[in-house]
Amino acid sequence: MEPTPFIAVRGLRKAYVMGSEVVVALRRIDLEIAQGEICCVFGASGSGKSTLLNLLAGMEPPTEGEIVIDGQTVTQMNENELAAFRQKNIGFVFQAYNLLPMLTATENVALPLAFCGAEQKRRDAAAKAVLQAVGLGDRLNHYPAQMSGGQQQRVGIARAFVTRPKLIFADEPTGNLDSRTTQDIMKMIVGFARKYRETMIIVTHNPELAGYADRVITLKDGEIINDQKKESILP
Repeated sequence: MEPTPFIAVRGLRKAYVMGSEVVVALRRIDLEIAQGEICCVFGASGSGKSTLLNLLAGMEPPTEGEIVIDGQTVTQMNENELAAFRQKNIGFVFQAYNLLPMLTATENVALPLAFCGAEQKRRDAAAKAVLQAVGLGDRLNHYPAQMSGGQQQRVGIARAFVTRPKLIFADEPTGNLDSRTTQDIMKMIVGFARKYRETMIIVTHNPELAGYADRVITLKDGEIINDQKKESILP
């Protein structure tokens, strides 16, 4: 008997009505992802990869289909249930960092724990520990404007992992970084996910990032045109 997939997507379709025109972003996606798997959803602009991420994260509803994550049917949840599900189970790494400029690195990283109701002493201790783990032990009280792009992204990574979520979404996580920093950031993200056996979905148009995944799912015009598990993975 095969294990139950951590993520199961069945008959997923997304269409947008724009005036008199219907634009189909996703066309019947069927997909299963195992717990602890690191997947890259790869495709050019307009392929549907960002739409797929938004639907998986419960940011918008599908036109048709079902999404089940860790045994819970995301597509049947209301807005409050979706917000609670994301806070408990999902971490996000964004291309644009999305740090709050008026908060220090520690305060930015501690935010998800605040939303989960953790007391301040525990929040601060956990945030400082994960910032040290990403190499920013000397930047705990720095504001985003006082840090480089690579350092800000490390803060974003620390924030994504501080709650030890079951699922990480990394949306073009190195889009604003140079090639050397890209390598450092990707090794760090993948290393954390493997250490804590977290499932990760990397969304990108950059083939270099695909080299860090266990599996590459290629989208074109809203359809999966290739789904390949890799034999050799970059460290």
